[in-house]
Amino acid sequence: MLQLNKDAFYDAIRPRLFAGSIKAGQFAGLETITDYYAKRYTDKHWLAYLLATTHHETAKTWQPIDEHGSDKYFFEMYDKAGKRPHVAADLGNVMPGDGVRYHGRGYVQLTGRANYAAFSKVLTLDLVSHPEKAKEPATAAKILVEGSVRGLFTGKKLADYFVGVREDQRNARRIINGLDKAELIAGYYNAFKDALHPSLLTV
Repeated sequence: MLQLNKDAFYDAIRPRLFAGSIKAGQFAGLETITDYYAKRYTDKHWLAYLLATTHHETAKTWQPIDEHGSDKYFFEMYDKAGKRPHVAADLGNVMPGDGVRYHGRGYVQLTGRANYAAFSKVLTLDLVSHPEKAKEPATAAKILVEGSVRGLFTGKKLADYFVGVREDQRNARRIINGLDKAELIAGYYNAFKDALHPSLLTV
């Protein structure tokens, strides 16, 4: 189990990543993710990258979000009767309305019936019948952490990029979304890693 000196951690990230002040919603998100992770894993590099990813994916709000777009947009992008039936098929959207029902939600965007079904098994929680639960902070944290640790989003996982002394914070973006904004998120990672200095942690 990872024990984090939270006072020191927040003192370190407040000026570098939050312009000197962490808002209540940001604090709640940080607590939800770090608490879930610390009970199950111990690698500080993994945690730093998860935090960096969330900082970017939520536009620094640290609240689970819905993918930006209207129902019309989700239908066109993800439904089998929409404009991209091949994408719908890849996402497992086989029923009418799946494109809207299983649009992206969470700290990272869980999208598509197949992915909601996969995480239902991992979390023993019926996200297929209740996809809105993917936006609940506790569930969103589990999806973020377990998906990144197990490689459930793209097939790439944290251990592919952070193991021993190896750190590949740029290519680690492939865990979620190719190399989109990889350099930006790598910068966030470095700041979070510095805040998670070994002197602040005990196991």
